[in-house]
Amino acid sequence: MSQNLQTLFQIFQKFLLPVIRVLVLAYIGLAIALYFGQSNMVFMPSKDVLETPKSIGLKFEDIQITTKDNVNLSAWFVSAKDHDSIGKGVILFCHGNGGNIGNRVSYLPIFKDLGLATFLFDYRGYGKSEGQPSEQGTYKDVEAAWQYLTQERKIPPQKIIIYGESLGGAIASYIAQTTAQQNPQNSAAGLILASTFTSISDRAAELYPFLPIRLLSKFSYNSIERLPNIKIPVLIIHSTEDEIIPFHHGERNFQVANAPKKLVKLHGDHNGGFLDSLETYRNGINEFTQKI
Repeated sequence: MSQNLQTLFQIFQKFLLPVIRVLVLAYIGLAIALYFGQSNMVFMPSKDVLETPKSIGLKFEDIQITTKDNVNLSAWFVSAKDHDSIGKGVILFCHGNGGNIGNRVSYLPIFKDLGLATFLFDYRGYGKSEGQPSEQGTYKDVEAAWQYLTQERKIPPQKIIIYGESLGGAIASYIAQTTAQQNPQNSAAGLILASTFTSISDRAAELYPFLPIRLLSKFSYNSIERLPNIKIPVLIIHSTEDEIIPFHHGERNFQVANAPKKLVKLHGDHNGGFLDSLETYRNGINEFTQKI
């Protein structure tokens, strides 16, 4: 019996132990790579602004705003109509983690046709904006955008609809909650979350279920935690075919949001669903903005 045990132990030492060591080292290496490389996974900015509203025949103002930590950001303002700059309201557009505002011009004709103005801004490190992106930095950036609209342009908060696309939904949720907490009388008219995750940790845990993501993550971007504290009307837009942020994230965000709220289901992929389901998307926003 002891001879058999000795043989098994020798096999373990010779064959299995090296394999286990390799697997453990690979696991540790992956965890380290994820920890130190997560900023590059979360933020994927492009400095090249390939299109502007002018590219699709729209007049716009090219604007620079400055954050409270003195970072200059690039922004555009597209009027609702030539004779009425804000129309039914202004969309404060918080874009997703990739590219820059030049990749979002397809939204502009939709909003304009609905009688809405649009204010798009690039986070620090994106497009022509200065600096390097960070979670706290993006919060300062959206604060600067809000201050610009409400203080410099004197637009009433009740005429501003905060719109967040993908990761931008967490940033939109932040400013919707923060402004209301500072002064409930100055809350925005509404909040639109399109293709937004519940939290960045939730999505990362789905992608890497074998890693202790919640311990490794440097980022929060927690929409689902903020939504119960937001008292303005909420519109959730999400494609059932979204391959990047699965539809159940939109469903969970909708479940925790306060009424009045609405869920609009699209078809199509993460980035193009609003165009693939254009009529549904357009009608959803039109009905929402008419009620607020």
